Amino acid sequence: MSINETFHIYSSTCKSSRFGKIMPEALYIHVSALPTLDPLLLQYEAQARNLVPPIMEVNIIKFKTNQLKISYLSYPDFDTDPHPALKTSIQVNLVNLKVTYRDYSNSPNPPILHRKETFVTPDYPLYEQFSLLTHAQERLGLLDNPKDIGNRQGWVKRLQTYGVVIEGHCLKQQSLSIVEPEEVITVPGTLAPQIDRHKAAITRYNLSRPVRLALEAGLFTSETSFLDYGCGRGGDVKQMKKQGYTCSGWDPFYSPEPPPSPADIVNLGYVINVIENIGDRREALLKAWELTRKVLIVAAQVTLADINKGTVIYGDGIVTNRKTFQKYYEQEELKIYIDQLLGVDAIPVALGVYFVFRDPVEAQLFRLSRFRSRASTPRVRACIKLFADHQELLVPLMSFMTKRGRLPHQSELPEAEEINAEFGNFRRAFQVILQVTEAEEWEAITKTRRQDLMVYLALCEFTRRPKFAEFAPEIREDILGLFGTYKQALLEADEMLHSLGNSQVIREIYRQSRIGKKSANHLLVHISALRSLDPLLRLYEGCASRTIGRLDEANVIKFYLQKPKIAYLFYPDFDIDPHPVLQTSMEINLSNLHVTYRDYSYEDSSFILHYKDALVTPDYPLYEKFAKLTRQEEDWGLLDNWPSISDRAIWLQCLTDNCVILKGYQLSWRKDADPYKIKLLRAAVQNRRQKNRY
Repeated sequence: MSINETFHIYSSTCKSSRFGKIMPEALYIHVSALPTLDPLLLQYEAQARNLVPPIMEVNIIKFKTNQLKISYLSYPDFDTDPHPALKTSIQVNLVNLKVTYRDYSNSPNPPILHRKETFVTPDYPLYEQFSLLTHAQERLGLLDNPKDIGNRQGWVKRLQTYGVVIEGHCLKQQSLSIVEPEEVITVPGTLAPQIDRHKAAITRYNLSRPVRLALEAGLFTSETSFLDYGCGRGGDVKQMKKQGYTCSGWDPFYSPEPPPSPADIVNLGYVINVIENIGDRREALLKAWELTRKVLIVAAQVTLADINKGTVIYGDGIVTNRKTFQKYYEQEELKIYIDQLLGVDAIPVALGVYFVFRDPVEAQLFRLSRFRSRASTPRVRACIKLFADHQELLVPLMSFMTKRGRLPHQSELPEAEEINAEFGNFRRAFQVILQVTEAEEWEAITKTRRQDLMVYLALCEFTRRPKFAEFAPEIREDILGLFGTYKQALLEADEMLHSLGNSQVIREIYRQSRIGKKSANHLLVHISALRSLDPLLRLYEGCASRTIGRLDEANVIKFYLQKPKIAYLFYPDFDIDPHPVLQTSMEINLSNLHVTYRDYSYEDSSFILHYKDALVTPDYPLYEKFAKLTRQEEDWGLLDNWPSISDRAIWLQCLTDNCVILKGYQLSWRKDADPYKIKLLRAAVQNRRQKNRY
């Protein structure tokens, strides 16, 4: 291998690192994160380290990406100083083995660091503290034009221009009190305005989004009690009472009496972002958590980067009135705020909406349920007397096997005693079931349940994997029954996770997928078909939804094949319109979790769908209707130039050019078209049908 090829591999490896701060000409990484680097980079770093004397204060390592050089940088106050200054630097040239030393300790204008969270891994003790400060500085524009603030003097000038100082890892207005990073800072020198929080409340005639999501997730039972903490005008309370739930609401302005009482589910919906005082905001979240017996719902408006309109606000619950306060979070920032304050791992269920479970085991079961594939109990295909005589007794065993992919233990099935009395044990009873069903279908169910667990365990790697004893009893039994040991389950989950980085594996899965509309660069799948996809694609999507949450009205998922990206698309009339128009999209870059939102309703061109039957599974209620139209459009030659007709204007012109009218899901010839042209087109249709038939 030539020197140029070797350097290209080295440089590419630096630029694709999962951790570290990647700049145009270098990769910077904290020493604590070194083990996460590719083995190739660790090999180069070991060579460089052998050429320099031991340096106890080194905490940042710099890999040049345009030269084969590695530098060891000392920032003595990395943890304590929000923008630490460089003290010393030792650079190693791995080509000529030359070592260069530089001392900045007496420099009046040394280089300084920004965005410290990018140098470390998310499990670094101060990661959230660093991240919150960065978010606050970004919102003020302090980090714009980074070339001007790379040294101390430029940074000090920037702070003076904005009238801001930093104490600890908090921003402070000059002449005003300290505010924490997530607080909004007003213009220096102005008086604090009077805030009328109650004016932010709106009148609801339908359930709010967070409460509706909790209902759809199955969190409520007939015995569940519900408290809307900060209920405003009480719209959610009224709607929930109509549905027969025991519920109450409390609001400091509209319903201050009686004081709030604990409830199974507590909703803190669009409350914390209308509280201007950071102490009151914290108190509201802590009090709501204190009142929660089972699940706390936290919702706030979040900001998204709109590709056309800059920053947009996503979420319901607030009307902008005079003298009201609104704080808009970034999705990741909101999770950090909840997790840090409550000491939890909040579960994103949609943009700006989180569920926080009091019982960690219940949180596990909820997370796992979101990645459980659909499976149907195999159909009885034969009739034997032993099964017919005991069918009512065996049906619960079949249902359990379908749900969990394994045989139950005695305590897991209420009918255990009766089954044992008739058959001796579950295994013998299941042998009777196998005589009247297909064994391959049960094997497929077991394989699917194993894959479900692998996806779940792989995603746990992004937070903290529970110890085996911390799992719910039924999950422990699933792991042992399907994998034999927890160690084996983790091994297979890690192999699956690592496969995500192998583009060849992803492309092969894409090629073999029987579900989804394929193009050169992406795969489109209806959200109802997600659980029927290959487990690696489900893991791919889970990396986005577990951290950010899905666009809650989205009904199509777009998998990018050349880039680590997922997009959630919303087609409002997917079932009704044969070629629905795209209204909104949310794209998540999995390499940095950056979210981009786009509203197409303001654009001149409209993107539409074809081949809807390819996006869903055959058991989708409208599958046959979709498939029939696709076959007809193919026969009529309307889909020959598929990429171009994704634009609605071009599609309508295509219909006109082919003398076709589309009414609902039925094609017909235009009555005012040239008869001779219709004759030619009809002949072409017949030829295509015969060709497709043979």
